[in-house]
Amino acid sequence: MNKTVIAMVALGAVAFAGSASAEKLKATLSGKSEVPATTTNGTGTADLDYDAASKKLSWKVTYSGLSGPATAAHFHGPAEAGKNAGVAVAIPNATSSPVEGSATLTDAQAADLLAGKLYVNIHTAANPGGEIRGQVTK
Repeated sequence: MNKTVIAMVALGAVAFAGSASAEKLKATLSGKSEVPATTTNGTGTADLDYDAASKKLSWKVTYSGLSGPATAAHFHGPAEAGKNAGVAVAIPNATSSPVEGSATLTDAQAADLLAGKLYVNIHTAANPGGEIRGQVTK
């Protein structure tokens, strides 16, 4: 092999090793997942990437069919499905869909994320406690 091919193989191995700590997670948002459940045509999804090395959580949240404009969105936890919890991480600029962003998690938030104890909640004026919600899963 020539030096260029060896260098490219080495770079590929480094790139692959660097992504080994990344986790893909998701949430499917609905009114029936709210506690208590809401009656809504709203639905949504959250596609998440978590890098354990840097503790960086990145997201793309897409939603539609809400009763009105989203007033806020957050990751809540720690809580299992069917339980409520306080805000863990804000999702800024969520008044229109899709919304993308990222945050660096604390050790406790990272542990809750990987244990399935965070959920995404989208709030509206008609449903200030949350109109659609989805548990984050691997």
